[in-house]
Amino acid sequence: MPALQEYKYLALRRVSQLSIMLLFVAGNLLGWSVLRGNLSTSKVLGVVTLADPYAVLQVLASRHLVAGEALAGSLIILLFFGLIAGRSFCSWVCPVNMVTDLAAWLRKRSGLDASGNPPVIGRNTRYWVIVASLAVSAATGIAAFEWISPISMLHRGIIFGMGMGWAVVLALFLFDLIIQKEGFCGHLCPLGGFYSLVTRFSLLRVRHSKEKCTLCMRCVNVCPERQVLPMVGRTSSAVTSGECTNCGRCIEVCGEDAMKFGMRI
Repeated sequence: MPALQEYKYLALRRVSQLSIMLLFVAGNLLGWSVLRGNLSTSKVLGVVTLADPYAVLQVLASRHLVAGEALAGSLIILLFFGLIAGRSFCSWVCPVNMVTDLAAWLRKRSGLDASGNPPVIGRNTRYWVIVASLAVSAATGIAAFEWISPISMLHRGIIFGMGMGWAVVLALFLFDLIIQKEGFCGHLCPLGGFYSLVTRFSLLRVRHSKEKCTLCMRCVNVCPERQVLPMVGRTSSAVTSGECTNCGRCIEVCGEDAMKFGMRI
């Protein structure tokens, strides 16, 4: 399979992630008005406010008031991903995805994937982290996960300077590389868990064709959330789980064109 075909969505994801980061850098350091702020709260073209709905939820849990434009901005993001794009924030926007993908790539090539060690942390742990972060927010009066979020640290660090944030990002990288494959994004991150919950009924989906499938299982092996592909080789249907990140890796590696992006309905 030509490299361009096998990595086309990966390349597009990197362009998307880096472009968003560069626009934030240009907005905050060079005064461009296209995109200013950070992934928690930003301003588009100096007019439209966008806000992370999970961050807003933590602020509300901490019993602080949220500005009306931030509430409206969080609703825009919630509707976009929840009704249309699915959990694509994690694979097309989040900068930590580049760190964890690098760890997964090195893990595979170093042979650590073949160790056979059982997972240290279950995938449902991220949902318990959501509950814990909201509970701590309510108890302490601060947006708990925002204070320790590697996503925020990496994003703000790229724009304003990392400082000790490098230690957190390095620890996350080593955790994914040595201890658990896809450990942060696939098992721990409450933001990923939040988007998994609110995007269960989004329109954009990966669709599988049983008639074209040869059961090579390359799609399942490459998927960072392989539990979302139980239909492979069994039935023609769309991925129904909100845990799918719409990264497109299963589509890229399928030489039989049995996986495609499509609509849920």
